Amino acid sequence: MSEFAYTVNATEYPPHMKHKVIFETFDKLQPGQAMLLINDHDPVPLRYQFELERPGIFAWEYIERGPETFRVRIGRVEG
Repeated sequence: MSEFAYTVNATEYPPHMKHKVIFETFDKLQPGQAMLLINDHDPVPLRYQFELERPGIFAWEYIERGPETFRVRIGRVEG
């Protein structure tokens, strides 16, 4: 079984859809599950958005920090 319930490769989506898809995917997670985000730049603005919109229910862990590929484990925690 995979460590991740879902994988979102943000490079596959047009800019206006990326955050929508990421948040919809996160919202499918059960506490204790995680998703893998793959991106071509550091998703710091996304992390700030998570802090505003999903405070206290997510965990953010970089797996790979560029320079070309960024991989982030985004987990759902009990809120």
